[in-house]
Amino acid sequence: MGESASEVDFVIAGQVIESRLLLGTGGISNLDILDSVIRAAQPSFVTVAMRRVSPEGQGSFFEIIKRLNVRVLPNTAGCFTASEAVLTAKLAREALSTEWVKLEVIADEKSLLPDPFELLQAAEELVDDGFRVLAYTNDDPVLAARLESVGCSAVMPLGAPIGTGLGILNPYNIGLIVANARVPVILDAGLGTPSDATQALELGCDAVLVATAITRAHDPVGMAQAFSLGVRSGAIAFRSGRIPKLDSAVASSPMEGRLNSSVPFSRGDSR
Repeated sequence: MGESASEVDFVIAGQVIESRLLLGTGGISNLDILDSVIRAAQPSFVTVAMRRVSPEGQGSFFEIIKRLNVRVLPNTAGCFTASEAVLTAKLAREALSTEWVKLEVIADEKSLLPDPFELLQAAEELVDDGFRVLAYTNDDPVLAARLESVGCSAVMPLGAPIGTGLGILNPYNIGLIVANARVPVILDAGLGTPSDATQALELGCDAVLVATAITRAHDPVGMAQAFSLGVRSGAIAFRSGRIPKLDSAVASSPMEGRLNSSVPFSRGDSR
């Protein structure tokens, strides 16, 4: 979305979203750390893999989320077919009373890359069933456009494969996705440092989703705070407008009014 910036509302499916940072929680096993990380990150959503987490039980993940008043975004992580993903999304809707879902359909366990054919099929079925679909996708501008055309509320291209921390491997493609999208673009997967999140926002992405880079950091709470600041910085930078990249140097000081170097001058000359 070309209007991304801190001064411009971040809107998904007609709803204003307060933070441009979404938090993936899959790698957090300690509930005390989860509490502290959420407080430091101040995310708009926390994602939860419905195939791996139960909404039942005292002292659970969901109790912390409710107490901190953060929106839950169920995802279909662990699904390898459209039918699996659709079923998981429907179970999440019943369990959590939400029609919002982060759609993931993975091709294989080694690469963890999205399966474009199953993903598109699942997206179309879920949109037709009334879901607000945020689709995790490859950094492919054509696929992103197709997902938008079937009614996805946001597209979530990867920066790099899940969990690698490699950052944004193909900024050119991310820029193309942003330039052509009429729905929010949320960079998802592969980020390693807050500067990666800043770069995503500088490219025009509306938000980022971060999981491994925070949950597996030596200090998850400190890293969560750093990513929160990085997202804000990138949004402000995008709104402010970067200078163009040039092939040659350009003096930063104005040339007007400078001394004429052709006029002879010597020490002690009082002219």
